Amino acid sequence: MRYSKLGNTGLFVSELCLGTMTFGGDGDMWRQIGDLQQADADKLVGRALDAGINFIDTADVYSQGQSEVITGQALKNLGVARDDVVVATKVFGPTGTDDPYRSTGVNNRGASRYHIMEGVKASLKRLQLDHIDLYQIHGFDPATPIEETVRALHTLVEHGHVRYVGVSNWAAWQIMKALGIAQRNGWHRFESLQAYYTVAGRDLERELIPMLESEDLGLMVWSPLAGGLLSGKYSRDGEAQAGNRRTTFDFPPVDRERGFDCIDTMREIADAKGVSVAQIALAWLLHQPRVTSVIVGAKRLDQLDDNIASTQVTLSDDELARLDQVSALPAEYPGWMLERQGDYRREQLRQAHKR
Repeated sequence: MRYSKLGNTGLFVSELCLGTMTFGGDGDMWRQIGDLQQADADKLVGRALDAGINFIDTADVYSQGQSEVITGQALKNLGVARDDVVVATKVFGPTGTDDPYRSTGVNNRGASRYHIMEGVKASLKRLQLDHIDLYQIHGFDPATPIEETVRALHTLVEHGHVRYVGVSNWAAWQIMKALGIAQRNGWHRFESLQAYYTVAGRDLERELIPMLESEDLGLMVWSPLAGGLLSGKYSRDGEAQAGNRRTTFDFPPVDRERGFDCIDTMREIADAKGVSVAQIALAWLLHQPRVTSVIVGAKRLDQLDDNIASTQVTLSDDELARLDQVSALPAEYPGWMLERQGDYRREQLRQAHKR
């Protein structure tokens, strides 16, 4: 297991992060994703830690708060030292009427100062922790000024409730605006982005990846197998193995034609290496230079073991080129114009670096 710096911080996190969306199963939607209870969750967390994973990601909305409860109890049950694990959670959506730590109402959602301050207290109680290592805004809130959100997060860091702050599912311009506000006011800034990224869904390469490189933010990847589509369990005719999540919860959206073209190529590479298609999909992400950590979730130990094994898969330049070709995004403005006009300047840089 390799470890990477999280953005422009001194915090090191494992290249794989254990996602706990499969814990709990409270609510119809979450039950389709997973309904692991405490004993099984303890086994998964223990196996992940034994493999060298030191990074765990959850959210207050997962299973209406039960994912945080089970995650925190698992760390207690396993006797995990606080300094040995980096715990990340998220705030944005309402957690449900049956959550004992939160009230319901019109303000029980979003990225307002009100909701953030209430949300962090509830998450700390559910997780049984005295601080959260990475606190992330789960989505963009069009009803709250970005400045209000950034200032509230700064307050949490200053008060010691959280160590670092991040964001999930924001556009590049929204993140840049938040970074500018933080810099202007001397506030703590976002250090990471949690985003959807797969070999069959490379949209963030248009704007988000260049922004992350420019501003030195970390990248956590969610749904690296596209909700199971890239596991190799699906065929073009729509058939899938029983129990696969895509059969009941078809998310995230994927261009099926491009996705199955990618799967065909990954299957050839996987067969040649004697590994699973899922391991090739994960290995491709682990070979992308801007990726800090890939979030993997599982319902069973054998699924987790297969995901962990992806850290041992090395893709050659030729294999990476094949995958890049089959998954290439269609040209889009202004990207194709930036590429055309900037080519000669990039060549000047390459020549200068050779000296």
